[in-house]
Amino acid sequence: METPATESRPSDVMPLLAPEVLAATVTAKSERLGSNAAWDSVFGKEELWDRLNPEDRRFAGEYVAEAAAGSLITHQMFLIARHQEELPVPVLLNFLPVHLPQSKASGRPVVITGEVLQEPKRWAADQTKRRRMEMLGQMAIGIAHDFNNLLTSILGHVELLKGALDEVPNLLPATREHPYTIERAAMDGAALVRKIQRYIRHEKKQRFDLVDLSSIVEEVASLTRPYWYNEPRGQGIAIRLVKQLDKVPPIRGVESELRDVFVNLILNAVQAMPEGGTLTLSTRVEGSRVVAEVDDTGIGMEDATRQHIFEPLFTTKGENGTGMGLAVAYGIVQEHSGDIDVVSEPSEGTRFAIHFPVAAATQVALEPDMPLEEPRAVETARLLVVDDERMVRDITVRLLRSRRYEVQEASGGSEALACLADQPFDLIVTDLGMPEMSGSELAYRIRQHHPHLPIVLLTGHTDAEDQAENVDAVVRKPFQIQALDETIQGLLSE
Repeated sequence: METPATESRPSDVMPLLAPEVLAATVTAKSERLGSNAAWDSVFGKEELWDRLNPEDRRFAGEYVAEAAAGSLITHQMFLIARHQEELPVPVLLNFLPVHLPQSKASGRPVVITGEVLQEPKRWAADQTKRRRMEMLGQMAIGIAHDFNNLLTSILGHVELLKGALDEVPNLLPATREHPYTIERAAMDGAALVRKIQRYIRHEKKQRFDLVDLSSIVEEVASLTRPYWYNEPRGQGIAIRLVKQLDKVPPIRGVESELRDVFVNLILNAVQAMPEGGTLTLSTRVEGSRVVAEVDDTGIGMEDATRQHIFEPLFTTKGENGTGMGLAVAYGIVQEHSGDIDVVSEPSEGTRFAIHFPVAAATQVALEPDMPLEEPRAVETARLLVVDDERMVRDITVRLLRSRRYEVQEASGGSEALACLADQPFDLIVTDLGMPEMSGSELAYRIRQHHPHLPIVLLTGHTDAEDQAENVDAVVRKPFQIQALDETIQGLLSE
């Protein structure tokens, strides 16, 4: 009896069980157009993915759709169920788009090639873990999308509230400040969502802008007021806040991340004063550095504790602490080319001093107190807003109408195309992720009949440029109406 070639190979190599290449041609919806005998012997002649488990079946369908849109997907592993085998067999597949002149952007045929591999003992367990991690990542992306829509609604209603309060006479300054505090908190939430999206997609760090450190500290003092004033006061504890914020030159950084640093430091200072005390926030210039200090008159700490406070998971709060707040703050400061000095003695309080380099002298200093631009007087333009989320669609329409646009709305791509066939519009504003027809597919169809109609894509995805082939501009969710208005005006003026 002839010995199979696979038995003579070393055990640590993953040899091929079948030398034939598996090959199939399918549509964008995974409908089989043709397949060779090797494919049929592994996957069967029934439905294309019947022998895959439900999770792998979903992934395979997504890879086919991506390839049909023009992407090259290679080296994807799947487990094929075999009745006579104890464990499923791994198959390596490649998804190759077929570029034909008459093919639509998302409807190209796809050629799938592959090979069957020998299964290592731990293959099934490793593959299951990988799939679970991919599913967790997809769940996080979906949750991030939903949060962006919620924040879009919050920011939109805050924008309308700010406009309404401007019409109220004799309003207390503190009352006028509340919407701005809500707005800053929502924008920081949006920045946190983007950070999660970038981490999941392995994207590079966002770029640094010019920021005013004194303004950031001032904002954080207002944002954290419930922690250093309201809660202690309710417990009969008095914490006095002292602000010594000088006018300082700008630094380069990310506002939301720097706010995280000072929120962490202020919360730590409050927790270090269980019987009350004084919390001092200060900024100043020292040579070519901007210095910000957070000083408390609390319980302080010994030198042995001070040496470990920036280590991950180190905490002095027992079960009430995570040990991550100061570690994260330290990492953010380092990313901003800064450093932190800590001075503390038991019963003498603690002072955190953070030093950042001043931005290059050629940069223009920020004007944090500059009033927002008034809406520009423009000719009335007819806009069509397309979004399947009613909450987001409603607030987008209301905000645009507050800027004197004539706005019609549509809940999806088919309704939008029907509106376009019935009446003219000057510009389209569409969401990207919609179930029936994506924003990019809608833009492609509009371009076939209205090649010069401006299209703005609204999205919370950080990689939207990859799907923006037929749009004129991308505006990130959650958006502020001034940014969307400026984008629209720029396109209408061209």
